Amino acid sequence: MKYDLHTHTKYSPDGFLEPKRIVETAIRRGLSGIAVTDHNTIKGALNAKKYETDDFHVICGSEISTERGEVIGLFLSSEITSHTFHDVVKEIKEQDGIVVLPHPFDDVRRNGIQLRKEESKLIDCMEVYNSRCLRQKYNDNAFQFAQKNSLIGVAGSDAHFAREIGKAGVSIGDYDARKAILNGNLDLFGEKSSILNLIVTKLIKTLRGSNSAYIKLI
Repeated sequence: MKYDLHTHTKYSPDGFLEPKRIVETAIRRGLSGIAVTDHNTIKGALNAKKYETDDFHVICGSEISTERGEVIGLFLSSEITSHTFHDVVKEIKEQDGIVVLPHPFDDVRRNGIQLRKEESKLIDCMEVYNSRCLRQKYNDNAFQFAQKNSLIGVAGSDAHFAREIGKAGVSIGDYDARKAILNGNLDLFGEKSSILNLIVTKLIKTLRGSNSAYIKLI
């Protein structure tokens, strides 16, 4: 069973995919599930859940901005309202969610959290492969940190476009995805996304920020 643990819909300021399309695309790619992790909201995930099937599962998540960088919460039941690192972690855990640090060592995007060793106990997983990391060393550094600090390594495509869905993720043998992730009972897979995807994402976000109409590019 393969899951992409990091995807975005139109509910992210830099995304435009309809939740239905993201689910349909994931199913065509042979995935068993996805985590929809829109920026600062679970609206996309809740919408995507309408299109679940007996063989395909949507994990409700969000990628939350904090004063130190971004944190992903998986298996959420309500919106995360805080925007400070420690409070966000607390809110996720209060929902019995899983705390993931995405792309922590990406010096290009500069929105990953540089975790201190003593803070490792606060999180559950570290994203050790993100398809949108332009340099492999960013993923390698995350993997090494996770290994040294006994953190579970996970992977995700960080997809904003249909062509990116399923480029990275985890393979699990347990039908209980949450249990498998927390137990580290998984294998990772992944390949890099094109730099063009990052450029177009930035363009979409800029156009929306200036209240301009944006072009549906895919």
